[in-house]
Amino acid sequence: MGAPFKKFEAHASGGPRIREIPMRMVLPNLVTVLAICAGLSGIRFAFENRFEIAVVMVLLAAFLDGIDGRLARMLKATSKFGAQMDSLADIVNFGVAPALVLYAFLLDRAGSPGWIAALLFTIACGMRLARFNVLADDTDQPAWQTEYFVGVPAPAGAVLVMLPLYLYFLRLGLEPSRPAAFVASGFTVLVAFLLVSRLPVYSGKSVKIPGDRVLPVILGVVLYILLLMAYPWYTLTASVAGYLLFLPLSVRAYSKRAMREGEKVPPSDIG
Repeated sequence: MGAPFKKFEAHASGGPRIREIPMRMVLPNLVTVLAICAGLSGIRFAFENRFEIAVVMVLLAAFLDGIDGRLARMLKATSKFGAQMDSLADIVNFGVAPALVLYAFLLDRAGSPGWIAALLFTIACGMRLARFNVLADDTDQPAWQTEYFVGVPAPAGAVLVMLPLYLYFLRLGLEPSRPAAFVASGFTVLVAFLLVSRLPVYSGKSVKIPGDRVLPVILGVVLYILLLMAYPWYTLTASVAGYLLFLPLSVRAYSKRAMREGEKVPPSDIG
């Protein structure tokens, strides 16, 4: 019953003291909390009919949610608590927030079918994230299959499902109407099925940029960000269209790779 045991008793009764947690462990969780705040704020702005800022907040939430894990790995601050927080933030930012913003904007005009579409998207997002959490550590699949997601990733699904809002913001004469609501409901259900599908989607995780192409790639990324800032709705609409065109190309690339590797099994549920 010496001093070490007393120190353990203090920790066991109340958990680690706040001053004993390094700041580098706090930062990723702080970013996660800010992402949740942004996503929920997007819902608030949507129900106040401030849809442009609502979409911006949801996209901001998706951005913050995408960097918290990378920040944790960079700072060597990964933890089970952070992983759980990140999972909770994912379902809010990629599932609940986009669905409710779209419902407040348009889907409610379709009545019950619009609400069902919003529910299906949120549930599909939750299932997609649960599959990722359960099977992320699966080591049975061939190494090359880790280069592909199974189904559309949740962040991409959140960006895709808000396409009706981008089109409206372009001022192309499209107005929220009952027929448009039914079309948007069908599109929302389609995105939901893409989330839970076994569609092989190239992740780009293993892409290596040759040294002589680094500067052009950086310039291209900067150009995209500038276009996103100057022409956000045009850029997002073009991005959605490009991503939808990319999906069949990804399936084709996977099939060719499977034939080359001699694999005849479907991709394992990873990603």
